[in-house]
Amino acid sequence: MSKPDYELEQLAIFRGATSVVGVDEVGRGPLAGPVMAAAVVLSPDRIPEGLNDSKKLGVKRRESLYEQILEVADVGFGEATVEEIDQINILQASLLAMRRAVHDLKSPADYALVDGKFIPKGLNIPAEGVVKGDAKSVSISAASIVAKIRRDRLMESLAQQFPGYGWERNAGYPTVEHREALKNLGVTPHHRRSFAPVHNILYQEKNITS
Repeated sequence: MSKPDYELEQLAIFRGATSVVGVDEVGRGPLAGPVMAAAVVLSPDRIPEGLNDSKKLGVKRRESLYEQILEVADVGFGEATVEEIDQINILQASLLAMRRAVHDLKSPADYALVDGKFIPKGLNIPAEGVVKGDAKSVSISAASIVAKIRRDRLMESLAQQFPGYGWERNAGYPTVEHREALKNLGVTPHHRRSFAPVHNILYQEKNITS
């Protein structure tokens, strides 16, 4: 299996870019919690060893790379809230989080490599969509790692306030444990009401009470 490399970044630099940012989001599938994005500008001579799609890395490796990335790169974060997800849909919320992450960089980038085929509106810089980008570009894989760690930690802290849903283990994804807890404990303020399993429970409750 080939690992992500710096080739797409080098191509952009060859075409005149001076600061290339990799952008990725995490959290499109969960029933609870925000969608979170990260934007990472790596220095070509300080790329951490072993960068890869965050899903292909173990927890300890991810944690270690997260710390290294924050040390050597310019990193921006962005999120879209549960309310925004419910208002504008999960795809638009993901793109909004990505745009916010790019705008959160300390120094503005002048070219973006965005994971997936959709480019967020309002980036204000040239950008290209890279399908399965976290397996191709080290900047995107770095963004996937930092976004995942940030979101997992957030869900762990929300799990302290709303125990029983297993968010510290499932990060809000629709596992059997999470679905059972939804039925037994009900819907929290952090649940996405536009997602079918949550919507259906609210609809059933409404029918019972009306």
